[in-house]
Amino acid sequence: MTRTDGDREEAVSRFVERFAAEMTAAGMQRMASRVFAALLASEKASMTSAELAEQLRISPAAVSGAIGYLTQVDMVSRERDPGTRRDRYVLHNELWYETFTRRDQVLVRWEKVLNEGAETLGPDTAAGRRTAETAEFFAFLHGEMAGIMDRWRDRRAARGTPQED
Repeated sequence: MTRTDGDREEAVSRFVERFAAEMTAAGMQRMASRVFAALLASEKASMTSAELAEQLRISPAAVSGAIGYLTQVDMVSRERDPGTRRDRYVLHNELWYETFTRRDQVLVRWEKVLNEGAETLGPDTAAGRRTAETAEFFAFLHGEMAGIMDRWRDRRAARGTPQED
């Protein structure tokens, strides 16, 4: 049985909505989740506002709000279509690497504040010990993150995965 273009579009739409629902359940804004999933599922990882609005059946204002959030958290960037005044929204290359690298930087900042908090609360208090253990956990995650990302790059290279456009 061969798949028609309409069947494929419907299957892609179901995937976009299913993945967007998972991201929303994890705490991301609903419309931003839908726009992100649509960009992820697009062949070139980029779409215009009009393309997003048409595919997702949402208003240009909803696209704009979602893009505002996604650019703020560095998950997409805005580029100008050559020779036009239209913006095109593009997923970053190495998106997950960049996301986890930024998260790693957050862990370092949290660890610092938590260590200061543990000292303030005192090592002889339950709150101080709990805060110190939380800081230790973030230090552990930070230490592991570099190794995880190195292993990911090695895995991609072993598979012969090309760099994203």
